[in-house]
This record gives sequence, structure tokens and C-alpha cells, in this order.
Amino acid sequence: MSTRPRLTRSVPYWLLIAGSLASSAGGAYLLLDRLGGMDARLTDGTATSNDVYVGQIWAVLGAILIGAGLVGLALALTVGALRSLAPAPAVDVVEPPAFDEDDASAAQPADSTDEYGYEPELGYEPNEAADAERETAPVTR
Repeated sequence: MSTRPRLTRSVPYWLLIAGSLASSAGGAYLLLDRLGGMDARLTDGTATSNDVYVGQIWAVLGAILIGAGLVGLALALTVGALRSLAPAPAVDVVEPPAFDEDDASAAQPADSTDEYGYEPELGYEPNEAADAERETAPVTR
């Protein structure tokens, strides 16, 4: 049974959000940096043609990146809204098998282990003298 993961666990969804935020932030930095520098140079009277004409192109690129980031965020919001409207897949309820206690006790032999938890097939031979010493020895710390 394959179920779709929740949207909050979807890697492509988070990549869309992270990429959109990075595009918007990079575009805002580029736009403000180029326009601010161009404004300062034009006000000082030290602007060159490179500052004016190339700075405008960089500012336009920054505005395009901001727009692309906003479109990506709007797309992520739309995907989230559409995912919340999608019906959840039907879940098949599987009941565990019902066992009788008589069947469970019959499946395991009663004397499969001794009092220490060893299986007789392992060849453990009880040493009663060592057991007696262990039980009478005082506990010291």
C-alpha cells in the first residue's frame, strides 16, 4: 500500500519554497545595490555611462528575480491549498489474527527452558554445589 507523504515532508515542496525565497532575496539585494549605487553616483556627478546603462540592466535583472521568487511562493501556496483539498487515501483496516490461549500454550513446550533460562539442547548441566554457594554467599559492597 503506497500512500503519499504529507506535504510538510515533501522535499520538492521545500525546495520550491527555499528556491523562491533565495530568488527573491537575491533579486532584492541586486536591485537595491545597483539602484542605490547608481543614485549615489548620479547625485555626486561622478556617474559614468557604464554605471548608468549597465546598472539599469542589473536592476531589471534583480526585479525579474524578485518576480520569479514571488511567483514561486504563490505556486507553493497554491500547491499547499490544493493538497489540503485532496481526499486522503482509503486505509484498509487489517485486524490481527485471533489466537486462543490454548493454541498459544500448545505451540510452545512447557519445559523448553530450565529455571536459569537455558535450553536443554545447549548441554547445560546444573552444578548444585555452585548454586548452593552462590545462594549463601553474603553480598558485600
